[in-house]
Amino acid sequence: MQFLLPWDIYSHPSARVDVGLYVLERLLHPFWYAALILLVGTQTEAAILTFLTSLSASPGLESTLPRMLVYSLFTLLMYDFVFYVIHYTEHKVPALWAIHKVHHSAEVLTPLTRYREHFLEGPLYAAGTAFSYGFAGGIFGWLFNGGITQATLFNIGAFALMFGFNGSFRHYHVAFHYPRWLSKWLHSPVMHHVHHSYLPQHCDTNLAAVTSIWDRLFGTLYIPEKDEFTPWGLGPETQHRYRSWWQNTTGPFRDWGSMVKQHK
Repeated sequence: MQFLLPWDIYSHPSARVDVGLYVLERLLHPFWYAALILLVGTQTEAAILTFLTSLSASPGLESTLPRMLVYSLFTLLMYDFVFYVIHYTEHKVPALWAIHKVHHSAEVLTPLTRYREHFLEGPLYAAGTAFSYGFAGGIFGWLFNGGITQATLFNIGAFALMFGFNGSFRHYHVAFHYPRWLSKWLHSPVMHHVHHSYLPQHCDTNLAAVTSIWDRLFGTLYIPEKDEFTPWGLGPETQHRYRSWWQNTTGPFRDWGSMVKQHK
C-alpha cells in the first residue's frame, strides 16, 4: 500500500495544490466546456459538411466495423495533432507558457495532476478537442451521409478506454514503460514523466497526448532509459514562486505584468 499510495507524495504541498486546482477547474468546467463543445464542435462539423457537399454528393457509405475503426483512428490522430499544436505553442510562446507553467509546477505526480491546470487553460484544450472532433465528424458524416451516430458511440467507448488507462498513469509516480518499438508509436506513461522533468534534455519533449507520431515527425520525441532520472517541477530557480494554490492561480497575471513592464 505504501508503494501504491506513498505518504510523502500524497502529503506533499504540491499534491494539496493539485486538489485545490482540481476543485476550481471542476467548478468552472461545465460552463465553458459545454459552450465550446456545442459552439466550436457543431460549427466545425457543419462547415466541413457544407464544404464537402458543395464539392460532391455524399458517397453514402455504410458504417461498417472496419470503417468505424478508420473513423476512430482518424479522429484520434486529428485530436492528437491539435493537442500537439496547442501544447507546443504553450511551450514556445512566453504568454502561453505563463498559463501552462501551472501544470509543470507539480513537484510530485498524482492522478489529480492530470487536472492541475490554470482555469484559463482548460478552454484552450476544450476548443481544440471540439474542433478536432467536429472536423473528423464532418468528413465522416459526409462519407456516411450523416449516419455517424453508431460510429460516434463506438468512438466514445474506444477513447474512454484508451484515455482512462493512459491518462491516469501519465500522472502517477510509478514509471510504466512500453517496449521501445511500441513507444515509437504510443506514449508510455513514463514518457510523460520525462515531459514533466526540468532537466534541459527533457524540456519541450513528448508533447502529444496519445501517440508518438507527431513528436517523432517534428523531432520532439524522447524515449527514456529504464530508471532515468526525471526531477519534476519548474526547477530550483523559479519553483518557489509556484508552490501554493494562490501562487499558481495568480502566477500568469504576475508574469504577464512583468512582460508588459519589460516592453515599456
